[in-house]
Amino acid sequence: MTSNFNHRQSAHCESGVTANLLSHHGLTMSEAMAFGLGAGLLFGYFPFIRINKLPLATFRTAPGNIFKKVTGRLGIQVTRHAFSDQKRAMDELDRCLAEGVPVGLQTGVYWLPYFPPALRFHFNAHNLVVYGKEGETYHISDPVFGETVTCAAADLVRARFAQGALAPKGKMYRISHIPSSIDHAPAIIKSIREVCRVMVKVPFPLLGTRGIRYMAGQMEKWPARLGERMAILYLGHIIRMQEEIGTGGGGFRFIYAAFLQEAAEVLGDRRYLDISARLTSIGDRWRDFAVAGAQHCKGRAAEGESFADLSRILRDCADKETLLFHDLYALTKN
Repeated sequence: MTSNFNHRQSAHCESGVTANLLSHHGLTMSEAMAFGLGAGLLFGYFPFIRINKLPLATFRTAPGNIFKKVTGRLGIQVTRHAFSDQKRAMDELDRCLAEGVPVGLQTGVYWLPYFPPALRFHFNAHNLVVYGKEGETYHISDPVFGETVTCAAADLVRARFAQGALAPKGKMYRISHIPSSIDHAPAIIKSIREVCRVMVKVPFPLLGTRGIRYMAGQMEKWPARLGERMAILYLGHIIRMQEEIGTGGGGFRFIYAAFLQEAAEVLGDRRYLDISARLTSIGDRWRDFAVAGAQHCKGRAAEGESFADLSRILRDCADKETLLFHDLYALTKN
């Protein structure tokens, strides 16, 4: 009981799942286009929300929003379910698979045994596609892996009903209908404007480039306020959120830059290519921050380098992104 599903590896789970599901149903789409249409790029720093007792920094929109916005903006019909009963959840999954319909699931990474032990942590918003079943074994297209994988039914149940923050509650989704004709251009413009508004136009100090600057200001104070050991823990947590959970700071900017390249072709406007190149350069700067921060965490910081130096890199990113997203927003109005 397996469908002919074309697995493609991606950098981020939800944008990869979205692109792969739509491509399976005949609407060929790259991960970059899915990420861009879903307005996936965002920054938020919320010190009052704790992840493992450490402040939350997020580099993407809320889980589920990419799939929701891509399908909504393109007029694609989807079917979604959430369950309180585990048997009903698995029965509905099996029913879809019996009909040859691949299904997207939200899961908890920790309970997926095909993840290497070092990468299994308590994160409950990991998306994957189940495309078949043989006996009590499910065939899975997990876009962060190079090849398809398998998972025993008992393990998949635990992953679908993991407890804690962002508990998946058996959530599943599938494509029901794709229109015969789709105009990508209006959806692209709408999605770009949404990202620009969040990054530079929302007057809230914890979001967008304002949030980057706020985090930079807090980071400078961590050693004196928290002590060296706790400051390192805070910094390591930010680096982990940036580089290991999703694709974070630089990675998401590289994906969005690739989206802008595709947008330039669809919209027939080469000016988007210039913005794309600028964003790629900013992504490199985010990676500079990650490397320098990781060196601090390992006790290998360059001589004389301090948390203030790390903060300056973040402020540089914020300054450049403020100009970029204002320029990008202006393009959508011309």
